[in-house]
Amino acid sequence: MELKEWRLKAPFITAAEMIDAIQVLQVTVSQGGVSGRSETMGVDYLNETVEGLQAELAALDPATIAELDGELLQNLLPPGGSRNGLDCALWDLLAKQSVAGISGLAGIAVEPVNTLFTLSLDEPEAMARQASAVPDLQRLKLKLNADAPLECLAAIRAARPDAQLVIDANGSWSAELLMAVGDDLARCRVALLEQPLPRGADQALEHLQYPVPVCADESCQSSLELEAAADRYDAINIKLDKCGGLTDALKMRDWCRRYGKKVMVGNMLGSSLAMAPALVVAQGADFVDLDGPLWQHDDVAPPLSIVGGVIAPPDPELWG
Repeated sequence: MELKEWRLKAPFITAAEMIDAIQVLQVTVSQGGVSGRSETMGVDYLNETVEGLQAELAALDPATIAELDGELLQNLLPPGGSRNGLDCALWDLLAKQSVAGISGLAGIAVEPVNTLFTLSLDEPEAMARQASAVPDLQRLKLKLNADAPLECLAAIRAARPDAQLVIDANGSWSAELLMAVGDDLARCRVALLEQPLPRGADQALEHLQYPVPVCADESCQSSLELEAAADRYDAINIKLDKCGGLTDALKMRDWCRRYGKKVMVGNMLGSSLAMAPALVVAQGADFVDLDGPLWQHDDVAPPLSIVGGVIAPPDPELWG
């Protein structure tokens, strides 16, 4: 295991925080001269730290790890960053031991996907400039809070009439604001509204027929919480760090497809090594938000190829 810091090109600002750098834990598991790798950072709003993840994984019996598979791991560790790190490293190890690679193991062909690119929270004019600065990126995710969200949205829509727009409020809105802006969001052709209300305070969404689809992020951490979110959300944001790895993420993907929920595959920031396993879950997803490497000064080698918002499948040397 190795602790690492990634510096960001610009401050990443949401309704909840401002980030200049991220700390991650890179995990390696080896067997017979073959190594599987992963990167995890945990869930900061659940008070996970990379030091805590490292300690939790270091406390595991090596003999137990040697006998693990994805299903056994689900009972060994709870959802979160530690399980994500070990689970994705195990998938990578198995993929590198298999002639068919990750596509054969998962039964899902990994093909290029189009990612959203996040615009940090700022004043309306500044957010419009951010949008105009990336004309080659056609899918934009707007970090908004409860302060002038419609002004920010209108400025960005005017600057980028061509772009698909997704709003992420990170739980900063009130129920009153949510109800007041619905028609305006629809008029501005917002494709998805992510986590408008705080986790645990989203009762107003129960059976709500809202003008745009509403997505759960903080309100749905893993497959254990899907049923509780079912009557409140039209879409689920699946993140490996939240749910604890690719094994549970694929369960969430299957559940969403079975019950007609839109699928979003997101990230907590991170390098190409953190994004690569999420590309498996992102196949056929309605929304893909795996832009973490685009925010970083540096990346792992070999990195994912991301051109014009299109992410190519990972080189097997990277993952899978």
